[in-house]
Amino acid sequence: MPPLVLASSSPYRRELLSRLRLPFSWSAPAIDETRRPDEDADALVRRLAKEKACALSATHSRHLIIGSDQVAILGQQVLGKPHTLERARAQLLAASGNSITFLTGLALLNSENGNCQVDCIPFTVHFRQLSEAQVMRYLHAEQPFDCAGSFKAEGLGISLFRSTEGTDATSLIGLPLIRLVDMLHDAGIDIP
Repeated sequence: MPPLVLASSSPYRRELLSRLRLPFSWSAPAIDETRRPDEDADALVRRLAKEKACALSATHSRHLIIGSDQVAILGQQVLGKPHTLERARAQLLAASGNSITFLTGLALLNSENGNCQVDCIPFTVHFRQLSEAQVMRYLHAEQPFDCAGSFKAEGLGISLFRSTEGTDATSLIGLPLIRLVDMLHDAGIDIP
């Protein structure tokens, strides 16, 4: 099996990938994540996932490199990581009673032969009606300022949901394992 490397510094993605019980290393790719003019969200996450994987190919020859990127969409607005309490508050209040769709781009690059599989996996979260007091209690408890959509589904954030919809719940956390297993299988890696 070629060595596996995760092109990410995200502890959430590392934790998810460890579920597959495959040895892997990780490295943060240095890419420009700026959205291009007229680039839709699906094209953006596909491009960034592939660019993250490709960014490591020069230093990780003969590897399988995993790249992933995610955006959250509320109506027509693309939500980024809030970084501040006030932005997180605004995101969650806007999500109250509404739905956010997460698009997670996934790429698996074989750096030896250049073959790159790329996909985009959607997952939708339907939010409960939330009061400002509920939002603030949640934000103070979990401080999800580094998470698109301003919540951690793997933690207390689940209490904000009315329901979810999608084929792979791990895509919500940033690394769609069901689709990744398919890609690894196509690259000759059997799991388990």
